[in-house]
Amino acid sequence: MDSERDGRIATVERKTKETEVFVSLNLDGTGEYDVDTGIGFLDHMLEQLSRHSLIDLKVRAEGDLHIDFHHTTEDSGIVIGEAVLQALGDLKGITRYGNAIIPMDETCTRVTLDVSQRPYLIWKVDFTKPKLGDMDTELFKEWFQAFAQAAGITLHIENMYGENNHHIVESCFKGLARALRQAIEIDPRKADAIPSTKGVLGS
Repeated sequence: MDSERDGRIATVERKTKETEVFVSLNLDGTGEYDVDTGIGFLDHMLEQLSRHSLIDLKVRAEGDLHIDFHHTTEDSGIVIGEAVLQALGDLKGITRYGNAIIPMDETCTRVTLDVSQRPYLIWKVDFTKPKLGDMDTELFKEWFQAFAQAAGITLHIENMYGENNHHIVESCFKGLARALRQAIEIDPRKADAIPSTKGVLGS
């Protein structure tokens, strides 16, 4: 994996026998996106992530879609998470915590997170069907797990209620976007400090 970082901008590439993924992002952007993973629904969700977090996001992924969508979905989460981690740099000044409750018609989802360098995922989301279009619904947990692990984020996602699987997934991504936007904001009162009494995150 190769990466470059300049301030809160990062570019990360990952190449394996299964996928090739390129991600470029700017944490202090305006929510501009340019996404092509070869999986239409995943593209739509990553566009939501960008738009509602105000993170400028470019993603290019080529994977073994002739087998299934698993590797491309998981690896896109890994590389986006790695790019977020790279762009955050030394973590000084960030708000650290974020939360969002996202309603979408009959659905409501709660997302809370801690940019802690202690990756963990709590996933309380159930689906009524095994697929959304051509995409297995079980893959969404894989994406969030990969993202949280690579970004070093403690991430709790709970769909409190809902019936439409599209709405449930989309509220999860929008919730992540809004919570992440809050957590990575620079706190002007402590812009030069690590947000921990330990003076370090991840220990």
